[in-house]
Amino acid sequence: MSNQQPQNIQLSLSHYRYLYCVDLEATCDDLMPGEPSRGLVVTPEEMETIELGLVVIDQGERRIVDSFQSFVRPRLHPRLTPFCKQLTTIEQCEIDTAPRFVDAMQRLNDFANGYAGAA
Repeated sequence: MSNQQPQNIQLSLSHYRYLYCVDLEATCDDLMPGEPSRGLVVTPEEMETIELGLVVIDQGERRIVDSFQSFVRPRLHPRLTPFCKQLTTIEQCEIDTAPRFVDAMQRLNDFANGYAGAA
């Protein structure tokens, strides 16, 4: 990356008061240490979002001013694999009581709409 690229990004974002920083977690699988070879329960093509996270950064104040978090109940593989639980630290009970993706996204959209002029 050239020295000009970070400056271009900074200039592009300077027009916005708020920045969003998004974090997603997804269903996943891999072999645990010492586990015999097996097929993956969750393949890369079948990964689904299981957590939505967002922080709002006020560029003028240079600090996080708000945050949003929601677990999401997956459809294809509703049972988290041991690997996924270890990697994400998300518990099965948090997923079992979570809204479906469409409902979690609606809540996220409602939250984000409170910050006009965000990037």
